[in-house]
Amino acid sequence: MAGRQLHLHWVPHLLYVLLMVEIMSGASDPSTGTHISPEFPASDVNQSPVVDCRDVCGLNASDRCDFIRTNPDCHSQGGYLDYLEGIFCHFPPSLLPLAITLHAFWLLYLFLILGVTAEKFFCPNLSAISTMLKLSHNVAGVTFLAFGNGAPDIFSALVAFSDPHTAGLALGALFGAGVLVTTVVAGGISILRPFTAASRPFLRDIIFYMVAVYLTFNILYFGRVTLAWALGYLGLYVFYVVTVVLCTWIYRWQRGRSLVHSMPGTPEMLSDSEEEDRVSSTTNSYDYREEYQPLLLCQETTPQILVRALNPVDYRKWRNKPTYWRVLKVFKLPVEFLLLLTVPLVDPDKEDRNWKRPLNCLHLVISPLVLVLTLQSGAYGVYEIGGLFPIWGMVVIAGTAVASVTFFATSNSKPPKLHWIFAFLGFLTSALWINAAATEVVNILRSLGVVFRLSNTVLGLTLLAWGNSIGDAFSDFTLARQGYPRMAFSACFGGIIFNMLVGVGLGCLLQISRGHPEVKLEPDGLLVWVLAGALGLSLVCSLVSVPLQCFQLNKVYGFCLLFFYVNFLVVALLTEFGVIHLKSV
Repeated sequence: MAGRQLHLHWVPHLLYVLLMVEIMSGASDPSTGTHISPEFPASDVNQSPVVDCRDVCGLNASDRCDFIRTNPDCHSQGGYLDYLEGIFCHFPPSLLPLAITLHAFWLLYLFLILGVTAEKFFCPNLSAISTMLKLSHNVAGVTFLAFGNGAPDIFSALVAFSDPHTAGLALGALFGAGVLVTTVVAGGISILRPFTAASRPFLRDIIFYMVAVYLTFNILYFGRVTLAWALGYLGLYVFYVVTVVLCTWIYRWQRGRSLVHSMPGTPEMLSDSEEEDRVSSTTNSYDYREEYQPLLLCQETTPQILVRALNPVDYRKWRNKPTYWRVLKVFKLPVEFLLLLTVPLVDPDKEDRNWKRPLNCLHLVISPLVLVLTLQSGAYGVYEIGGLFPIWGMVVIAGTAVASVTFFATSNSKPPKLHWIFAFLGFLTSALWINAAATEVVNILRSLGVVFRLSNTVLGLTLLAWGNSIGDAFSDFTLARQGYPRMAFSACFGGIIFNMLVGVGLGCLLQISRGHPEVKLEPDGLLVWVLAGALGLSLVCSLVSVPLQCFQLNKVYGFCLLFFYVNFLVVALLTEFGVIHLKSV
């Protein structure tokens, strides 16, 4: 099972969901112990009503900074940097183009961080995890990868469903992300790596998603979500996962019987997925740590192992690479060094499974510290237990104790029996690095939307959908390039089914659990119906066209999906700006 890759970053996002449940239901502030209301502080509400943050560009230059700092609508939900305050408070109005340019460059660098983390650190750890769990591509795509890809959408939906005025926008964002993933991401996979889709999983996934879209059409029509509807959404997703698992088990059982009854000496016909795995493993396998291999095979001391493990440059490769590669490598060096220092890496294809005793022992201290300092942007890491000792200090002490025991109980040459634990630790750490970078990306996109005065609906179907789908694109495109387009394509549908069913179901269920008899929806006019119609039309087109192609997904199919998305975007924007509208009777 060499080279099996999947992206599994649902655990930190589930923690996010749990924290959101705690905060929105009335939690306690970690530092003061006081009650937190899901509404804005009373002092802010009583002083002035919440004003749309986009109005800042219509104010005098001298009033913009105070407006950004006092208006709750301008406050970010998470992240480490306040980009709106940076633009309007730390740059004079004459340097606004410079501020936007700097933010754009930082946005590109964040994309670089996402790519390096996903390709060189996330995938190898998850290769070890998927190998240990013995997951099929289809099951992995619709469960673990779906959890990871859908987390930003779920988090946004949980917040949006707390207010009836924004519940419709949550549906619009889910629809917009669904159209984006099923057209741009799925089309990009077909362009990067044409392949033969598995017929039964494809039909199963697209039919389930069409049922989910139909249910959402109904709640939009009636304008409310009751407890039965919310539980129905969650129950349908559970039924979907059970169906995927049962279908996979039945296929393996039937194939096992065919092998038993086959003639001796007759070579068995490989299934499409097996043939794809065999070809991709031989022609497209990629050693993520190739550039970190030692130059000489000799007995190294502990300090030498540590220095070599933290060196992100292979000098032989550096001399043979072109100039543009070296320039890009220079930009990657800080990111790669930081990730090497904080993210454990397990490679089951290596004899020593990438065991580096001094560095792995450091990981036992640094990785848990990164986990607590990146969860909720560090809010819970600095929480003081009893007002005396911070959590991060306790983590350092406990990690140091475990690292000391590990260092003296192991050797440099042989990995310990529990080395597989480092794969899960590396998975969690790299997942939170990806989550932190993706959060900053979404905040920058929102800030640029405020600067250019884009409406909430446009932000939902463009910047918010694009930002929330960053994980989908990076995960699935990486899998496709590495020779696993089927898993990536399956994740496209598994992820958006999860987004629709769990996002609407869990978001509404949380509101109903707080005493509301039902969740009322206020769809934002015609545009939400355009989004829903476009998503339904794209699914119908794929349901008809893919079987007609005998499930052969090529570049033509991929470009057609991209063309569909461009047309959808044009229609949506024309609807938003009033060019396309319903005639009043």
